[in-house]
Amino acid sequence: MITVKKVTTAKDLHSFIDFPHAVYKNDSNYVPELFIAQRDLLDSKKHPFFKHSKLDMFLAMDGAKVVGRIAAIRNNNHIKYTNSKDGFFGFFDVVNDYKVAEKLFDTAKQWMKIEGLTSIIGPTNYSTNETCGMLINGFDSPPVVMMTYNKEYYPQFVEKYGFKKKMDLIAYNLNTNELSDRTVVLLNRLEERLKLKGITIRKANMKDFPSEVKKIKEIYNTAWEKNWGFVPMTDDEFKVMAKDMKMILDADFCYLAEHNGKAIGFSLSIPDMNQIFITIKKGRLLPTGIFKLLFNKSKINKVRVITLGVIEGYRKMGIESCFYARNIITAKKKNITSAEASWILESNEMMNKAMININADPYKKYRMYELAL
Repeated sequence: MITVKKVTTAKDLHSFIDFPHAVYKNDSNYVPELFIAQRDLLDSKKHPFFKHSKLDMFLAMDGAKVVGRIAAIRNNNHIKYTNSKDGFFGFFDVVNDYKVAEKLFDTAKQWMKIEGLTSIIGPTNYSTNETCGMLINGFDSPPVVMMTYNKEYYPQFVEKYGFKKKMDLIAYNLNTNELSDRTVVLLNRLEERLKLKGITIRKANMKDFPSEVKKIKEIYNTAWEKNWGFVPMTDDEFKVMAKDMKMILDADFCYLAEHNGKAIGFSLSIPDMNQIFITIKKGRLLPTGIFKLLFNKSKINKVRVITLGVIEGYRKMGIESCFYARNIITAKKKNITSAEASWILESNEMMNKAMININADPYKKYRMYELAL
């Protein structure tokens, strides 16, 4: 008999974090999350998400064996920003048994109703500012850093329960040797034209990281404010994310655009650390994982273009093209053979067109689902 219990103890939390290792035991594309990072993310005393919102975690049990997990999430900042009483489900993993998934969704749905919420959206691990989306196409390769991965039966279970498509998120693969070099050829001309308007593009100054983070946060919360699913990040949330990013950041892939000193756009690509994480058993850095992390970073040959945006009023001036060109040039210098641009909303016609124009391949698709209560 399948039962569902709420995570209440440290032992339960460990089981919650470690459960995916059993589901993906023989899956060569599975990348385990770092245990310490997941523990910090879910720590209500540490993570700034819990200053304004809440979640409860649940484990599905078959006797003493864990067979599934889910988190029910109330993001009060989302509710305030969108004026919609949406709840979220996240951290969803389950064995290949629909009845277990049904029990987990029943539990999350009941939790949402008690909270007075009117719909469930997911999967998302807090908000679209963190990892989100369920893979529905592109199961033949591992995910890149900070992107999700799941079994092929997950979408079937979600849809069988009654969830409907809310929005698709597209990931593009870019082979650096096959990219159109038109923007690279035009880079100098574009940047000279922008300079005449007082617009310059530069690399991030890592020696003044706090100041750069403040500028980037302002751009982020402005440039993406009208995008579907967007929720502004608090200062504390952005600082935590920036601190985590700094650990893996390559400053050569971080650019800011400024107009007379005012930050108006930025582009950030990060090394695909999943090429290392995939080799770290159960996401444990100790005793040997830390050495894999330290000694294999130079072997990474892929980056993820994680954000690229310009605030309204400065778009379609060529800034985005300059970002792309600089990324391409840097990638080739560093012997980066490929990049993933992810994720891009299916409704973002301008960005999707830009990807196709530089011969990018839409090789993975993720879906956000919704269920009305």
